[in-house]
Amino acid sequence: MEVISVAAVTAGGKTTVVNELKKKLRNSQSLHFDNYTFEGEVDNYFQWVLDGANYHVWDLTPLEDDILKIKAEGTCDYLILDYPFAYCHNTIKPYIDKAFFIDTPLDIALARHILRDMSNASADEIRGDMEVYLKYARIAFVQMQKDILPSSDYVIDGTLSVEEIANEIAARAK
Repeated sequence: MEVISVAAVTAGGKTTVVNELKKKLRNSQSLHFDNYTFEGEVDNYFQWVLDGANYHVWDLTPLEDDILKIKAEGTCDYLILDYPFAYCHNTIKPYIDKAFFIDTPLDIALARHILRDMSNASADEIRGDMEVYLKYARIAFVQMQKDILPSSDYVIDGTLSVEEIANEIAARAK
């Protein structure tokens, strides 16, 4: 079984691409980081970056347990991880065969976030969210570009269509 991780900044396309990739890679399963609650989860990403951006503060044991369970079952050819850290967390690193980073420009990720998560928000709420992004959140996205992108095996252009990104990953996964 091949374990493939797909990383990107928030709203960079991870989940959408993983779901498309599952259609292209027959006999595949996926695990999604956002479906878990982890001990040590970071609430203040701004402070986390200022403190040195230690990816190991997350206890990823629940994700590791599920990876091991799927590997033991032996029922799929590909396990696709919708997972933001590539090789930067030692708990999951040994299980990854290929790590992909979707390099989505931050302006596109921000626009997707607004469209996806703030469709019913008022203009004042959107402005407030933009202030938080500029003052506190952007630093964490830039940190991911500094750490996760270079630690990945493949970097995929995040301006491509979902289908093009999934096709590129599928071609390199085989």
